[in-house]
Amino acid sequence: MPLLHFDNRFVHELPGETEGENRPRAVQGICWSRVPPTPVRQPRLLSFSRPMADTLGLSEEDIRDPAFVAAMSGNRLLHGMLPFATCYGGHQFGHWAGQLGDGRAISLGEAINPAGERWELQLKGAGPTPYSRMADGRAVLRSSLREFVCSEAMHHLGIPTTRALTLCLTGEDVVRDMFYDGHPEAEPGAVVCRVSPSFTRFGHFEMLMARGETELLRRFTDFTIDRDFPDIAVDDPDRYAKLFHTVCERTALMVAHWMRVGFVHGVMNSDNMSILGLTIDYGPYGWLEDFDPLWTPNTTDAQGRRYCFGRQPEIAHWNLQCLARALSPLIRDQQVFDDGLAAYDRDYARHFRAMYADKLGIERIQDNDEPLVQDLFTTLEAAQLDMTLFFRKLVELDLAAPSTETVREAFYREDLREKEGRRVKEWLERYGKRVSSDSLPEALRREKMLAANPKYVFRNYLAQQAIDAAEAGDTGPLETLMTVLQRPCEEQPQHEAHAARRPEWARHRAGCSMLSCSS
Repeated sequence: MPLLHFDNRFVHELPGETEGENRPRAVQGICWSRVPPTPVRQPRLLSFSRPMADTLGLSEEDIRDPAFVAAMSGNRLLHGMLPFATCYGGHQFGHWAGQLGDGRAISLGEAINPAGERWELQLKGAGPTPYSRMADGRAVLRSSLREFVCSEAMHHLGIPTTRALTLCLTGEDVVRDMFYDGHPEAEPGAVVCRVSPSFTRFGHFEMLMARGETELLRRFTDFTIDRDFPDIAVDDPDRYAKLFHTVCERTALMVAHWMRVGFVHGVMNSDNMSILGLTIDYGPYGWLEDFDPLWTPNTTDAQGRRYCFGRQPEIAHWNLQCLARALSPLIRDQQVFDDGLAAYDRDYARHFRAMYADKLGIERIQDNDEPLVQDLFTTLEAAQLDMTLFFRKLVELDLAAPSTETVREAFYREDLREKEGRRVKEWLERYGKRVSSDSLPEALRREKMLAANPKYVFRNYLAQQAIDAAEAGDTGPLETLMTVLQRPCEEQPQHEAHAARRPEWARHRAGCSMLSCSS
């Protein structure tokens, strides 16, 4: 039997309900509800993350133990587990949505690993909770596999993120209307165990503030500082200001990383923002392929494009303003918030410059480099170049004789290669001169560029191929992806096909471009 040590501070130190009915309802004066996972018919382990298992001190034998598989599917509890769901609110697409909460996520407890680190284990798709809002609390294999793989892929890209431990099939079908178009279908059910030091969101604070529960807000915020922010003393009179500033700093770093690799979250509601600055809630996400700052992977956002790639830094700032309003009963000085938000803007710009200096292979981006950088983005957009492939191929550019042939694989359309080829070549020539004048040694330049420009990312068409295969009983593509994406910046000749640009057949296929919030 795998052993994990649970201390479960959240349920022991914050008020909750232990005897409430498991039915949708509004709750008052609590932070969590005791709720057990709903057992499934035929649980089966489909895959697991070896790196995350190692972090938790679990062996492959532990993971495959039938008792552990049963726990990861919601069919039993291991010693020390105290399952619960939390209450939070949030702004969805810019509008206050009221009480939301863990509608299909049930935390099993907070485990302390052999290194003394805290990791909360949470099952997504484990059945209804008091916050399910008439939903079934279940998840399909399609969405579960996407979250399982992408959270681990983001970790190996060096991006702050929640993690994933296991992906289990339930042996039961779940009915979903994938595009909300009146055509529901039965799909294989699944449960993913996601893992994080904390799943606390901006929305937890927003809900307490909205209900006027100021003393509970203070208690919850003090708990969060004490548990999750060890660098801030819980008796520091400026602790709330320091908390807000730290969240602003971490959020700036996270979003800059998204912009570095072309990741689009797709649904940046305030309840989907982690207090730790982690990428959380992998729903209709996507990777920028043919470069378009207005692209969103979310069908629900197709008209307004609120959560498109280019607006992510702005939306993160907006969400931090929501957090500021939630903390306003504890911080009376508006200047604290103004300073924190200004720091977010400065930190984001600083991180962005540093990351793109690495991507471009220059020591630093100077003010007079701004036209070169801005023209790069307009050129990528005009030529509809694949972002990942372009930057990776840029490493190979002959600086003395720049040629569009170097980046030919990044073009999706031959007509645009002919139409915009001169524009691309002119930019490459300007870039070559800039790099040649830089003080960075050639070997270090290549090293920086290779580390900053991944060759392998979890493109939506790769996800869909793995989903199709898994639904047919073949986990090979899934396991190969998990292996490849653990080394995203390394050359892996045997997996060259996983670095290819999106094939034409995937341009408009469901799951390969845009997805719904149920995805």
